[in-house]
Amino acid sequence: MEKLGFVDENGDNKEFYVVEETRINGINYLLVTESDNEDEDADAYILKDVSEAVSEEAVYEFIEDDSELEAVGKVFSELMDEDVDLM
Repeated sequence: MEKLGFVDENGDNKEFYVVEETRINGINYLLVTESDNEDEDADAYILKDVSEAVSEEAVYEFIEDDSELEAVGKVFSELMDEDVDLM
């Protein structure tokens, strides 16, 4: 599992592990968790790439729109062939 480091809006460093990724309508999405232990129950989050197309670094944000979160969550559930409870 790939580990990614992020800096949140408060300047705190956060680490997430990428479980799955997909591209929908030209937008990259990551399904991440805070734990790298696949046998452990952990919260899952979907991050959306909001960076500029010409940017060398990706900028990800948590999805806040409930309908977008539900739709992308269904795609990840199908990709993983299991139910995913998203935060």
